[in-house]
Amino acid sequence: MSGYPKNLERRLENRKKDKAFRALGEENNVIDFSSNDYLGFSSSEKIFDAAEEILNDHNLRKNGATGSRLLSGNHKLYAVAEDYLKNFHNTEAALIFNSGYDANIGLFSSVPQRGDFVFYDELVHASIRDGIKMSNAKSYSFRHNDLEDLKKKISRLKMANSDVFVVTESVFSMDGDIPDLKSLANYASENNFFLIVDEAHATGVFGQKGEDMVQELGLEEEVFARIVTFGKGMGCHGAAILGSDMLKDYLINFSRSFIFTTALPPHAVATILSAYQNLAIIGLQNLQRLKSNIEYFKDQLKTQGLDSRFIASDSAIQCCIIPGNTEVKSAAENLQKNGFSVKPILSPTVPKGKERLRFCLHSFNSEEEIQKVLKSLSEII
Repeated sequence: MSGYPKNLERRLENRKKDKAFRALGEENNVIDFSSNDYLGFSSSEKIFDAAEEILNDHNLRKNGATGSRLLSGNHKLYAVAEDYLKNFHNTEAALIFNSGYDANIGLFSSVPQRGDFVFYDELVHASIRDGIKMSNAKSYSFRHNDLEDLKKKISRLKMANSDVFVVTESVFSMDGDIPDLKSLANYASENNFFLIVDEAHATGVFGQKGEDMVQELGLEEEVFARIVTFGKGMGCHGAAILGSDMLKDYLINFSRSFIFTTALPPHAVATILSAYQNLAIIGLQNLQRLKSNIEYFKDQLKTQGLDSRFIASDSAIQCCIIPGNTEVKSAAENLQKNGFSVKPILSPTVPKGKERLRFCLHSFNSEEEIQKVLKSLSEII
């Protein structure tokens, strides 16, 4: 075989032309303002060592799961971890998936049925959109964090005998902002709609013990399903769908991304369990430092006259709008030269004219680092 499909070549050339071409980077020693490791758990030796102890305690010295969970891969740590998750997150049941992407694909492709309706915030994650596309339900987006627009969209449709699913995120990954979940939950409950909340960027970061945003607001009973992921605040890998026992049974039987994949190896599940157990030990202290850093960052934005360039956010994600792929990439490269890792978010990931620098704050960032990176940004823009 020779050559390359013309359509693929054309699409790559268009990416380069639009200055949106992506390439894998290398690890460096610059100060981290880009990773999702909000609590510093990914490098915690305590969590690493505790995961090994869990494996030894359960006599699980295996490198792989050997198969899907419905065949040979449902090792004993799954039951332990899922039991811990359901108690921690105050829900009937938890089902672990290999990643947040797998969880969203599995949930949205299998749960909404033909004749059902899905209404989703226009800025939800790509994994949610992809899952919805794979379902047989009709789907409509509503304006970002706009409950009135959602109500208008729903009122125009005849939905007798149909189930209606309303989908949002508790912290949006590209803006860092937070919807009015209480109003959304009340509206869904009043109309017998099913509310689904992706908690990816809230897990470990919000809540009294780092549970998530739904628990911080006391809305567990009003939400049909939550997706919690472990690759961000929890510093490891995987995800879980939280909901009723019936939902868990349904997903085990009909979610293709759960059924047709090799299960996570014992060490990955042990690390999830270890990270959750250590939330009470090191997590609360780290969470307090993170919250303090978020407030300090926002204060520094005002001090350095940058607040008008940033999207309003109370989360660990803070975004500076710099329109144009070329311009935002240049700003990121200059910050990199000054010793800071801040990633540019390009179109088409975000709409044209809304390109931005995405600052991710962590418990381990110092006030001096925050002050310096914003001073550097101020000089660049």
